Order: sequence, then C-alpha cells, then structure tokens
Amino acid sequence: MSSFPLIVDVKRHSLEDGPGIRSVVFFKGCPLRCVFCHNYEAQSSEVEIAFSAKDCIKCGRCKEVCPQGAIDLELPGRIHRERCIRCGKCASVCPGRGLRLIGSYYSVESLTEILLRDLPFYRHSGGGVTLSGGECTIYPDYLETLLKSLKASGIHVVLETSGYFDYDVFKQKMLPYIDLIYYDIKIANMEAHRRYIGKPNQKILENFRRLLREKGVKVHPRTPLVPGITATKENLSAIVDFLCDAGADNVSLLPYNPMGIEMAVNLGRPRPPLPMGFMKPDEEREVYDMFKTIIEERGRRWKRVLEPASA
Repeated sequence: MSSFPLIVDVKRHSLEDGPGIRSVVFFKGCPLRCVFCHNYEAQSSEVEIAFSAKDCIKCGRCKEVCPQGAIDLELPGRIHRERCIRCGKCASVCPGRGLRLIGSYYSVESLTEILLRDLPFYRHSGGGVTLSGGECTIYPDYLETLLKSLKASGIHVVLETSGYFDYDVFKQKMLPYIDLIYYDIKIANMEAHRRYIGKPNQKILENFRRLLREKGVKVHPRTPLVPGITATKENLSAIVDFLCDAGADNVSLLPYNPMGIEMAVNLGRPRPPLPMGFMKPDEEREVYDMFKTIIEERGRRWKRVLEPASA
C-alpha cells in the first residue's frame, strides 16, 4: 500500500452520493476485492495505467517514449503489464484518452482548496463533501486532517464505506467529523461474502452494530443489487434479519451497475463473470417488491427502503 493516499478523481457538482450539490472524492485503495466492483480503478492503492481500445488512434507516441519497451501496438491490451513500471510517460503523450494514468496525490491543503471552491453551492443546496473510494478509511491520519479542515468551514460530510476498518481508529480519528455514513451491507452469509468479496464479514457486521449505537451521526445501510449474487431472496432475507436485529430503520437497494467491467479490462485484468447490461425496469421492480415483502413479513415499518437517505 502507498504511504500516502492517491486520488482517482474529484467529482464536483455531483447530485448523487448524498444530499444537495456535492464534491465527491474517490480515494484509491481498498482491502476488499468484490467481483462486482464498479470502481476497479480504486481497488489498488498504487498508480495504474488504463488502456481504452476505442480511444486509441495508434499514433505510436506511447511506444516511442516507453523506457521499458512495454508498448506493443499490435497487442490487444497495448501494454505488456509484466514490463510496465507505471511511470506514466505513455499517458502523458497520448493525444486522447487511449492511455490514462490513474491515481494522483493531493496534499490536504490542495485538496481542501479544491473542495472549498464550491462552498456557496453546498450552503445553498444543503450539500457538502462526500468521501468515497475505494475505501477511504484506510488512510485515517490523512482523513483526520482533511475532515478537521472541512468541518472548520462548516461543510456537511458524508462518508461511503464498506465497513471493513479498525473501529477504534475510525472512532477516534474520523467519526467525530462525519455527519452521515453510507454503509454497504452486500452479503450476509460469511462464506459467500468471502467468495465474492474476498474477506469474511464479521468485522463489517460488528462495526455496523457499533455505529448504530453512536450518537451524533446518521448511518444509512445500502445493498447493491447484483443478479445471482446479492439480488437473491436468500441473501436479501438474511440482510433484513441482520438489520432488524441490529436496530436499523432504513436501507437502500442500489441498482446493478455493470460499468466497472470495462475498466477491469482496461487495467489488464480478466473480464469479471458478470452480466454486461443493466437490470431491466421490471427486473428491478420485482426485486424491490420482493424486498418490501420481506420487510413487511417481519412487521417492520422502515423510514426509507429504496432511495438513499437525503440527510
């Protein structure tokens, strides 16, 4: 893991990932390896080179500047990954977006300056800053400094997390400065979680229970719908049982997003064995109706079921 955090992107003027108009910071690096990840470029904490075949014009500039001889214009993926040292020289001379260097370092001061540019929009819309990833909590010291800076300017902060973090460190360094947490509960069964996520889920579930007992922060659980993996009656029933037992009163189902598949290939990884298209509206509705029935069968009346919390 890098000794300092890399940023994949800072998405300004976002109307997603929290209430109001927001700036979303995507940190690079994650301890999990979800097979259905839709941000493959944020898994590794190191700099990476992405190649997009549809954006390549075969000008050959990349091959001319590569110090390792890692570029082959006849190779489908262009890059001999075993030779590449990820220096970024190829991406720097690419006239389009055929080759891109993924991961940039921002000092806390420079990142704060960027995020403060939209302060008037945050205040007038009830928005703020969302810290996402990857898994941003793997950089506790950096986040503590950044969060203190944001809160000093009165900025509303949302944190998106997989829940796989050291709770005591999180509570000390990050929790005091966060207003809302979007917390992913993907798979309830431990072995299935290990198979599809790469880690067991005890830490994730226990951290969620502990967070619900904290004062001063709102926690909103979310479950991404992945056909045949998370969007099954067995998994959704088990998640509802866990949430009920933990004392949760809201949850969101996130529609299946296949956009990460192309990025996995662009990074030179095997194509994930996932559906290539989005779920059809009637397929989504069927899952939503099933989920609501599961909740009703347990006698629950939750504040929010389908849409992410707005505050």
